[in-house]
This record gives sequence, C-alpha cells and structure tokens, in this order.
Amino acid sequence: MHRWIAFPTLLIAIALAAWWPPARWTLILWIPLIVIAVYDAIQPRHSLRRNFPLIARIRWLFEGGRPYFYAYIVEGPLDGRPFARTERDIVYARAKGELDSHPFGTELDVYSDEYEWMNHSIAPVAAPDRTQRVHIGTAQCARPYDAALLNISAMSFGSLGANAIEALNLGAKLGNFYHDTGEGGFSPYHRVHGGDIVWELGSGYFGCRDDAGHFDPDRFRDRAAEDQVKMIEIKLSQGAKPGHGGVLPGAKVSAEIAATRGVREGEDCISPAAHSAFSTPIEMIEWAAKLRELSGGKPVGIKLCVGQPHEIYAVMKAMIATGIRLDYIVVDGAEGGTGAAPIEFSNRVGMPLREGLIFVRNALVGCGLKEEIRLGAAGKVHSGAGLAVNCALGADWSNAARAFMFSLGCVQSLRCHTDLCPTGIATQDPGRQRGLVVEDKAERVRRFQAATVSALWDISCAMGLENPWQIQPHHLHERLNSARSDSIDRIYKFYERGVLLDDPDSVAGARYWAMARAESFRAAC
Repeated sequence: MHRWIAFPTLLIAIALAAWWPPARWTLILWIPLIVIAVYDAIQPRHSLRRNFPLIARIRWLFEGGRPYFYAYIVEGPLDGRPFARTERDIVYARAKGELDSHPFGTELDVYSDEYEWMNHSIAPVAAPDRTQRVHIGTAQCARPYDAALLNISAMSFGSLGANAIEALNLGAKLGNFYHDTGEGGFSPYHRVHGGDIVWELGSGYFGCRDDAGHFDPDRFRDRAAEDQVKMIEIKLSQGAKPGHGGVLPGAKVSAEIAATRGVREGEDCISPAAHSAFSTPIEMIEWAAKLRELSGGKPVGIKLCVGQPHEIYAVMKAMIATGIRLDYIVVDGAEGGTGAAPIEFSNRVGMPLREGLIFVRNALVGCGLKEEIRLGAAGKVHSGAGLAVNCALGADWSNAARAFMFSLGCVQSLRCHTDLCPTGIATQDPGRQRGLVVEDKAERVRRFQAATVSALWDISCAMGLENPWQIQPHHLHERLNSARSDSIDRIYKFYERGVLLDDPDSVAGARYWAMARAESFRAAC
C-alpha cells in the first residue's frame, strides 16, 4: 500500500475508532501503527519502507521465516542444502537408535547423471572381523595410533559451545573413536571425559604460541605429551575457505576462549592465511618431524583442501628428498562446512573431495609412499555408502563434522555464524547451550558412529570383500548420462605404483610433476 493511500486509511481508521465507542480500545493499536508509518515514510535508508510505510515490514517477516517455512512445509525428501532431508533423517534415526530402513524402494533417479552405485557379489562374506582399525604411523613414529573408520572432524571450541564439545568427546570415548579439536585449541571441555584427541595446529598455533603468535615448542611439548592426545594434525587449509585464514572478533573472545587459545581476552583472534613456522615443502616436512619428536613420537600429519596440484607433488618430492615421512594426510573437500566463510570461497575455491582424494592418492601411489602414509577423507560424509565411496577412491578412513552435529540435534537452521543456534550447538550463549544435555547427546553421537561404520561393513560384505580397504575403484560405478555408465577407474586416472618416479611423462599430471620443487611451493618456470 503506497504512503499516499496508507496515511489516509490509517487516519480514517483512527477517526472511526474515536467516534464509535465500541472500537475506541483499538486506538491502543492504531496510534503506534501510525507513528511507525510516519517514521517509515520519512526515513532515508530503505526505499520500500519509504514508499510503502508499515506494509513493507511484512516482507521482513516472510524473509526471516523463509528458511523455516521451506524446511518444514515446502521441502521434499530429496531437497535441502547442504544436506537433503533424507540425508539428515538417516543421521537422526541412527543417533536415536530408531529404525533406519526405507520402504518401497529408492527415491533417487537411478538414471540421473548424479547416480552412482557399488557392485555387490553373488557370494557375500558372512562374518568378517569387524574390529579392524586403521594403523597410523610410519617406521619413524614411536607411538602409532589405531584409528576407527569414522571419526569426528575438526570443530573448534569457540565455533561450538562447551556442551557440544563435551558431548562429542564423551561420545568418542564411549565409541572408541577420535575427536579432532579443530584449530581453536585443546580446550578444558575436550579434557573432561578423556576421549581420544587429534590436536589440530592451524596457522594461529592456538594453545602453543608465544606472545607474537608464533609457534612455541615448549608449550607444544607440554600439551602434546598428554596421553589423551593421540595424533597431531597440521592444518594447511580447510575445504570451506581454503587459503583464507580467519578472524574471531574481540567481542567473542571470552576468558575461556582466550585461555584455550593463548590470546588476550577481548582482542581480535587472528588465524593468518599462511603458516609462519615454515615457508617451503622441505621446511614443512622438517617441522612435522620436529613435532613428532616434541610429542614423544606420536603420528603427525597434514590436512588440506587440494588447490594447486604441483604443491601436492612438491610435498611428495620433499619427503623423498629428506627421507622424512608424514604419518598421514587428510584431504578435505571443497564441499566441507564451516561456521562462517565468504560465499565466494565456499562456492568457487578449492577442489571437491572426489577429485582431491584421487589426486593425493595418485601422488602417494605414484611415489611409492601409499604403503607407509595413511590417507583420510573429510567432506560431507554422513552414511556407510559415503564411507565406502571414500574407500574406493583411496581413503583409509573418513572424518565427519556436520553429520556429528546432526547427531547432536542440529536442524540445519544455518545460523552457525550468528551465535543464535537454536539447538545450543554452534553458540556461546549459556541459555541456548542449556538445551543440549551432554550425557544424552553423547550417547546419540556414539550410536550414529557405530551404526554408520556397521553399514560400511555390511556394504563391503555384500561386495564379497573381507574388509572395506579391499574396495577398489572398479567396484564403484557412476552414470555419465541416462544411457551410459562406467566404473570409476575408467572415468578417472588411477596411477600405478612408482610411476611418478619411473615414468612421470606417461601420466596426465606430468606437467604438474615437472613444476613441483621440494625447495619451494612456487612452480618451477
């Protein structure tokens, strides 16, 4: 309603209410409305409110409620982003211990070019040893670690609230799998229940930094020596915002966060885009060896979203040149999540998990290092089928973040960056955190992980395999279009062992291998 119509209408309504005794009580409503309408008409900032006083505010109501209306009224089972309703439902069901079966056949379009499937066997395996775990640690590692097939990916205290961190760690303790701290540091809430910890070191070196923000070996040694810390992970980049760094505003740096991260309360907490502890591939590998020594021989690895291909090859060349080995590499896909990231980075920067995982697998196999160095995968995995796909592409195990948030009760309200998470997970608000009961949610975390790993074993048994590590690229089929499909090894290139050392010119990535230098992350001319 235009302002030249709105004002007379409101004035007529007020006059009628004043003249007609039964309606006089409505003046309590009409007078505030006319005040708001007048303000809207004269304010200079919002064109819609200026032209359509009062009425334009209804737009905000629907705009603010749109995600909720869509999720609960409009959204179909295969709709919803980043996770569809069916994807969330399987996590909820398994976390609650409810039936996770699906009636009446698949709802997926099996002739869509998005469809893929695993090849089953006429002779399934009956009863394999399902207690097998992933042995992480090269011959240079004095204290190797046996990891579960699915673990909690990096989520920091600060991004998540205290109760969420406690529930995740207690769930990891109950289920015997590990909990990655995220780059925010090894907080008191990670310690309460004693679940296995992978301590992630980002470019801010939180928890082991000096006053200038540089790595402090003495502080690292003291904390890394704790028995609860099982592995050290050097974060080079994350899928949602690779190469970006970050800032936690001073207003959010509470006393607890400051103590955990080793920063000053109330001041901006900065994670630089690049590390200061090293600047070349060789320096990075040597620093990893130093971390392994300082930690008492625990496995040390890197986590990254693949970007410039020659940089991955440079890391391989650095390990070959120095003789130093990383114990593991975790590949994060560009589809990975975060509490907040620039939309351009989330949408357009970084290599998706499938291509990134295959590339790093090829780099390790092509250099003859895959037998020594374990390979993990992180990026939107939520089901046993997703774990099986990662195994087919070369992963030894997988990590998940958002799926474990769903197991805590996350409803995908997409309010992670506002501190207004309605379920008390991604917030520091004590009132909202109160809704998350640690003991109850920890059991949900345990159940989800156990059921999902069990589903992976069921799939590998149906394929006639003794364990998930026997799943190969030729077991996974993908549609190219509605009329054609092929196995993954016929769509992507999978390198033979040692080919990068023996005959690099024969592979598709030959130009990247030629560009790679152990002495620099910059490409050779």
